[in-house]
Amino acid sequence: MFNRLFIALLLGLALVGCSSAPQEVKPALWQVEGPKGEKAWLFGTIHALPEPVAWKSAKVAEAMKASDLLVLEVASLLYSEKTEEAFARLAQSEGLPPLAERVPPDLRDELAGEMRQSGYRGRELDHFETWAAALMFQQAAGARSDADAKNGIDRAIIRDWKGRTEEFEGAAAQFRIFDGLPEAQQRVLLVDTLMESPHLKEKLQKLQAAWASGDMDFIAKATDGDFAGQDQLRDALLTRRNLMWIARLETIMGGGAKPFVAVGAAHLAGKDGLPALLAAKGYKVTRLQ
Repeated sequence: MFNRLFIALLLGLALVGCSSAPQEVKPALWQVEGPKGEKAWLFGTIHALPEPVAWKSAKVAEAMKASDLLVLEVASLLYSEKTEEAFARLAQSEGLPPLAERVPPDLRDELAGEMRQSGYRGRELDHFETWAAALMFQQAAGARSDADAKNGIDRAIIRDWKGRTEEFEGAAAQFRIFDGLPEAQQRVLLVDTLMESPHLKEKLQKLQAAWASGDMDFIAKATDGDFAGQDQLRDALLTRRNLMWIARLETIMGGGAKPFVAVGAAHLAGKDGLPALLAAKGYKVTRLQ
């Protein structure tokens, strides 16, 4: 869930057009092999789509069959009330300044317009933390682009999977990442959200095309562009999390499991992505799709 690109990739990526049969897509897939026979697979997902898609290619099906553990960012995605409860525990605080005072004066008209479009009234969001308001606006913008979490690939994988499941973080831990950001960084998220909102649909369409074809170079460049000049945000929302996931993944593989790791596509792109980090640690990482 995450900065303006992060949200687009992991919460609200929209597909273009409609068809009677699900569109066939081939997101990126890697196989990981360790020096002691360890094995894992890495698969890029999207958390919301307007329609179901045909995501389970022959190569993905083969990788899932060879795996004995599914690892996700959040394992309770089919139980939305757990995510809502985790958000509610952290999202509001007393004594906050009005939300309008947390954006530059020249963006207050944009804030008022975004509130109207998102269905919020007056000072309804004044008790929400700045990061929470940003995520709520991004969720609403994703909904306006017809993105539906019920069609997300991670949920589709959970429904398809018959074995054991684990998670890297869980919903509460993800929200705590945002809650722990300094207020200045939270306001950067909010400002970026307001500025990007008019262009979100077009951006999502481009990201959809890259995801569907496994164009990780495009996703890496888009990630670099959105985090340009925002090293603290990149470290908190992407790099540090990926490093923690790598440590967890090594423990899982070292214990003998062969996990199928299904996480948002941004976590697999570029120099900070899981494939690159694993390769740098000496694992053999092979792109399968």
